[in-house]
Amino acid sequence: MSEGTIESDKGLGIGLAFAAITLVGAVAMFGAPTQIGTAWGFGGAMVAAVISVAAFQAFD
Repeated sequence: MSEGTIESDKGLGIGLAFAAITLVGAVAMFGAPTQIGTAWGFGGAMVAAVISVAAFQAFD
């Protein structure tokens, strides 16, 4: 494997892992019974989404 392929695979793995965490945060946001729970779900989903996009871009 070339160095570029290894870096690309690492970015893909990290990006997809945080994308899955984003989905968990979105479910928590819609399933939370209180506004505080909804805010935590939204915040977690947004942070994970930003990290996911950054991982795709950093290891491209």
